[in-house]
Amino acid sequence: MLKLSKYVLYDIVRSKIILAYTLFLFLVSFSLFNMEENSSKAIMSLLTIILIVVPMISMIFTTIHYYNSYEFIELMLSQPMSRRKILLSEYAGVSVSLLSSFLIGVGIPILVYSPDAIGFSFLFTGGALTLVFTSLAFLTSVIARDKARGIGFALLLWFYFALIYDGLILLILFTFSDYPLEKLTLVLTALNPIDLGRISIMLKMDVSALMGYTGALYKDFFGSGSGILFTVGIMFLWIILPLWGALRIFKKKDL
Repeated sequence: MLKLSKYVLYDIVRSKIILAYTLFLFLVSFSLFNMEENSSKAIMSLLTIILIVVPMISMIFTTIHYYNSYEFIELMLSQPMSRRKILLSEYAGVSVSLLSSFLIGVGIPILVYSPDAIGFSFLFTGGALTLVFTSLAFLTSVIARDKARGIGFALLLWFYFALIYDGLILLILFTFSDYPLEKLTLVLTALNPIDLGRISIMLKMDVSALMGYTGALYKDFFGSGSGILFTVGIMFLWIILPLWGALRIFKKKDL
């Protein structure tokens, strides 16, 4: 499994797409920190980009890589290797390459300009989102046999989490504003890893007032020790559950 993961990782790095992604993150991060005298303002600007770009690139790159590697996967299936090891090796190679790109491209500027709790929280959120959307991409790719359908499904899923979900939450909060929605708001937040990451970073920056009337609720819960454990636990579930679902489907799927 380790040898197969190394081969997948080497094949990805050789394509130079990951290098271009790393360079893009590096240039954007350094540019924002150099334009802003206050590192917190730079992180806020970078946050908007990261919450959109990192999930999108993770989804698209992983989906395209999976379909481009389909013949290789079929070849591996003819060898005495379990389907579980093959898919996990593919996941390990893709996730390590994307995670390394993020940590190099964003991590170096963060360590130079903002080596504090806010910066490390930012790195955790970006890294977690990379793994989450890589897992989701593997799930969509395994479900859809057709490449065009798989890529379209992945883009639709990203569009839902990045843009549509927030609109649905606002609609629910506005429609049922006369009812106590504190606990429901926390549940709805956990159902979107992008929102969960955004809230955890904004609370570290002490700008909960920008979140409206739910800001106090978020600060009381997510700012506590149990809230931090809750955030880490939910992110972990978002990584594991889609990957687990992909493994179950891949084991039974007729290739």
